[in-house]
Amino acid sequence: MKKKFPAVSLVLLAILLTETVTSALMLSNYDSAKGITCLILSALTAVCCLAEVFFFAGNTMKHVSRMNEHLENSVSEYINSVTEPVAVIDSERQLIWYNSAFSEKLGGNRNIYGLDIGSLTDVNIENIISSGTGICKIGGSTYRITSDKYSENDVSLYILFFRDETNYTALKKKFDETHPNVVVIMVDNYDEILQNAKESEKSQASVEVEKLIENFMSSTNGFVRKSGSNTFYAVIENKHLDEIIAGKFNILDLARNIKIAGKYPLTFSIGVGKGAESLAESEQIAKQCLDMALGRGGDQAVLKTESGYQFFGGVSQGMEKKSRAKTRILANALQDVIMSSEKIFLMGHRFGDLDSVGSSCGMAGAVRLLGKEAHIVVNRSANLATNLIDITEERTDNELFISPENAISLITEQDLLIIVDTHSRDVLESPELYDKAKSVVVIDHHRKKAGFIDNAVIFHHEPYASSASEMVTEIIQYFSFPPDEILPPCHADALLAGIMLDTKNFVMRTGSRTFEAAAFLKKLGADTVGVKLLFSGSIDLYKRKSRIVSSAEIYNNFAIATADFESDDIRIASPQAADELLCISGIEASFVLYKTGNTVNISARSFGAVNVQVIMEKLGGGGHQTMAATQIKDKSTAEVKEILRNAIDETDYSGNS
Repeated sequence: MKKKFPAVSLVLLAILLTETVTSALMLSNYDSAKGITCLILSALTAVCCLAEVFFFAGNTMKHVSRMNEHLENSVSEYINSVTEPVAVIDSERQLIWYNSAFSEKLGGNRNIYGLDIGSLTDVNIENIISSGTGICKIGGSTYRITSDKYSENDVSLYILFFRDETNYTALKKKFDETHPNVVVIMVDNYDEILQNAKESEKSQASVEVEKLIENFMSSTNGFVRKSGSNTFYAVIENKHLDEIIAGKFNILDLARNIKIAGKYPLTFSIGVGKGAESLAESEQIAKQCLDMALGRGGDQAVLKTESGYQFFGGVSQGMEKKSRAKTRILANALQDVIMSSEKIFLMGHRFGDLDSVGSSCGMAGAVRLLGKEAHIVVNRSANLATNLIDITEERTDNELFISPENAISLITEQDLLIIVDTHSRDVLESPELYDKAKSVVVIDHHRKKAGFIDNAVIFHHEPYASSASEMVTEIIQYFSFPPDEILPPCHADALLAGIMLDTKNFVMRTGSRTFEAAAFLKKLGADTVGVKLLFSGSIDLYKRKSRIVSSAEIYNNFAIATADFESDDIRIASPQAADELLCISGIEASFVLYKTGNTVNISARSFGAVNVQVIMEKLGGGGHQTMAATQIKDKSTAEVKEILRNAIDETDYSGNS
């Protein structure tokens, strides 16, 4: 039996020496001979005890050394016998040790000492060492590598542990590929198109639509169910949905080939609920995407991503809805909200134009006829419709236009804020006023984009309308005004000016309801000559516009012009120059670049064959299919022109991006 180290010996030795020395000192006071004898005996006892201690300590150190050697051998044998590969590399990334599993699975059972670890795998070992973990594929297997650093005496070693995750990776891949997603397909304006069709044509259209969707689903292992006359719900696995996305939803193109009575093409709006954890969440996302597709005019598929939305299609102009049932219901609800509020504030977008200010003026006139106090919030120093503001102020008795600062100080929780001609918080005339308002109503015709106002009590969005002024004109027709009260002519002029601006004098985006709205305003006394004068400019403005047009260059049937100067009316001259460029033969779209401060602005126009909204969205902007814009900061005009060219080259002009 091995001797054990007498741990108590040192304690006993210390106690014995202390007692002996004390006793010796006490005896020396009485008898020096006895004291000296006692000290000698104490010294001999201490020597004997120390010898015993060192004897046992020597045996113990030998035992500890043997145990340590045995432990090292055990650890080495254990690491060498584990089924997962383990290797040690030096600071030069060379192998200095590895276990048998590493040799078998990664080294091919050959001598690989001193080899660079990079010669065995294509993984970036530097990233693994810096991050502590990484994934690599070797010989058809997938490994997760974990790195630990050991440093001593200026020597650094790295221990690499390889964990086989091949089965886990295969299982995860299968799970990802088979994860179900809800897709909602809706036929745009189905009831509107079929209301005047024959019964045989209705039946034929229904059969062709269902057959098209069945063929669309036949390439997948999902299923589809019809939930309404024009709505279909489909469940599709990820692997098949990815193929559909890669094909840019070609069902949109096939749907346009279905025509009612040989002339009315059908279009689809598709919402995709991809990336959800459950089917319920997937359905909710799909409905949100469908709303976005409908808000952008239909004929497109919308996919929600981590960075926002991805759009496919959007080539069609969108069919005007002839029914006004929705407008009538909304007008009644809006009047109730107005009557329950104390003051009404109206606001458009920054750098307000005739449509933004005109629709505000029209609604403000209607609100005042209802007996409510109304104020239009404008920043006069940054407004493109100052002529309309001045004329309207001259013809109204009370103060109608106020600054954003005054509006912020006046608005209370009992007041209502009506936002017109925009649905995006980023471009509001006063975001601070919007933040302070408790009740908000939105009336807009621009195609919907991410970041829209989502807390409105009424969100009236009609992308088929020509302008916000047209929408306001239709709404106020259903207001219940006091007897013998009609909208003052100056407010009718403002609404007509807004319609004429956005339709380019009834040429672009004009439907039957647009002319009906204009006719109603004419009955109210709108002066077409006076409205036309609002569009007149000075000779200097005309010269600047001509200078921009003369700088245009042709790129892929697109006209790109640059304003190499700055002026107070550059925001008016540039859009008008973009309109003029469309009159050149062979031009499908026009882009005018102009700089304000450190920002380069782009005004984009087209006749509809090219979707300029998609191009502008790639640059962070938006708008309509025929009229869009964007702003790019901290770039030169030359740099922005090159960015624009790249966006044109990368964009499918039919609407796919």
